[in-house]
Amino acid sequence: MQHQPDKERIDEAPGLAVTRAGEVLADLIARPLAPGLYLVATPIGNLADISLRALAVLARAELIAAEDTRHSKKLLSHFGLRAEMTPYHEHNAERERPRLIARLRAGQSVALISDAGTPLISDPGYKLVREALDAELPVTSIPGPSAALAALTSAGLPTDTFLFAGFLPPKSGPRRSRLEELKSAPATLLFFETAPRLGKSLADMASVLGPREAAIAKELTKLHESVTRGRLDRLAAEFAESETLKGEYVVVVAPPADDADEPGDEMILEQLEKALKLDSFRDAVRSVAEVLNVGRARVYELGLKLKRD
Repeated sequence: MQHQPDKERIDEAPGLAVTRAGEVLADLIARPLAPGLYLVATPIGNLADISLRALAVLARAELIAAEDTRHSKKLLSHFGLRAEMTPYHEHNAERERPRLIARLRAGQSVALISDAGTPLISDPGYKLVREALDAELPVTSIPGPSAALAALTSAGLPTDTFLFAGFLPPKSGPRRSRLEELKSAPATLLFFETAPRLGKSLADMASVLGPREAAIAKELTKLHESVTRGRLDRLAAEFAESETLKGEYVVVVAPPADDADEPGDEMILEQLEKALKLDSFRDAVRSVAEVLNVGRARVYELGLKLKRD
């Protein structure tokens, strides 16, 4: 049975947290906001993920530059914020950037937000930051939600070194070339991908990167959040019919195996010769790739060489 003092403490805790959070937010909003550009991270799904500091900046900023003002108005309305907004996205950035720099030069405070997550991460904003810094104007980052980091930390793959590669090229040729460039990077790889291209991208990853462990995250922080884990070749088969999927995904891929753990060509050829005595060429390639945990494309190429010889 729970002791009475402990029960009272637990019952009081939520109310105390609400009171304290309100006090902290009120104190932040009461302070004047210094002039400059503020890069404000916003929720990627769950609106409760916004930070008190982000709310305080958005409440005090003289202008909010948003990737999509209609989308961002929902966030501001949810927290009762009324601020001047202006659109800033890849299609109007060249025209709007001088206007924003002019307001910063005039000593105003401007907050930059994207549709979701941290600005500049596969979103417009880099050139604005660069011009502001070149003009010796203050730039402050207000950290918070990030789909890439949320996926990385929940994937169950190494987190000590990682490389965020954003969106891969939409066509297979350039996409495979880009994957070849990343193939030997000694880091966990992170990609963003759209639903229509997910299946084909996974197939190219499996072919170029080999049967690495990977994870596919969707609907992060939302009610139907899911992280699907497995080898790239199996995930590619599972998500082959990506036309039925919606939204955007984060794909996390394990680093390459140590060279010492990678089977040499001689071992693969030896296993292929044995397998070809029992199976068809296609089945032999598949079984050897699975047994030795190497890319099927590599086994296939060595198999063709074996046939020619």
